[in-house]
Amino acid sequence: MRIARFTTGEEPRYGVVQGEGEEAWIAEVAGDPLYTPVSGTGTRVELADARLLAPVIPRSKIIGIGRNYADHAKEMGNDLPTQPLMFLIPNTAVVGPGDPVVMPDLTQEVSYEGELAVIIGRICKDVPEENALDVVFGYTCANDVTARDLQRGDDQWARAKGMDTFCPLGPWIETDLDVDDVRIVTRREGEVVQDGTTADMIFDVRQLIAACSRAFTLLPGDVILTGTPAGVGPVESGQRVTIEIEGIGELSNPFLRR
Repeated sequence: MRIARFTTGEEPRYGVVQGEGEEAWIAEVAGDPLYTPVSGTGTRVELADARLLAPVIPRSKIIGIGRNYADHAKEMGNDLPTQPLMFLIPNTAVVGPGDPVVMPDLTQEVSYEGELAVIIGRICKDVPEENALDVVFGYTCANDVTARDLQRGDDQWARAKGMDTFCPLGPWIETDLDVDDVRIVTRREGEVVQDGTTADMIFDVRQLIAACSRAFTLLPGDVILTGTPAGVGPVESGQRVTIEIEGIGELSNPFLRR
């Protein structure tokens, strides 16, 4: 099931995406699928007539995972982690499909990072690996935008990873996905720059959920960014980056200088 958060010019609404391509449409639901019971309203909205928003704005936290693909760690000159490397991103970094990623003058070296994002569906703590997928609401595409110069200069990654607009999410939440081996492709201005698979993760989704839940109580709407394959690189103002994940769809955002 594909759950979208969208607007037609008024307040954000939720719905279930039906159909494919130009024939796709949204069956509107009342309520918030992550936090409250929902029911169909009987309203149909053509996908072409809707503006898709970030499918979730976490009320609590976004947990990023660094260096979770061996080839990415190698290209950055880092050793492989022996346990998941975690950092936090504020929810003010979240934007949706088509929204601009604004690169402030604080940084001169901004990179894309295409990633699978996991959305937590219920409150949980100390989740065993074998039960980890039971707490997942669904999955979406993410771009873990990074200011490389700030990442190198700061002892922590709060600024490098967490500035406003630096965490695009979308296009919707896919609730039914086998995440053991899904392809992640990133395109910059239409050119393929990343082409990887979740099968190459050092720590898989189950292990990440278990590890994160040992450190933090996970709440509905929390997002875990699972790491990026090799091929990260710079983005210039005016360029567009598109993340495509098999079984989910595409997330595309322009990058602009402020």
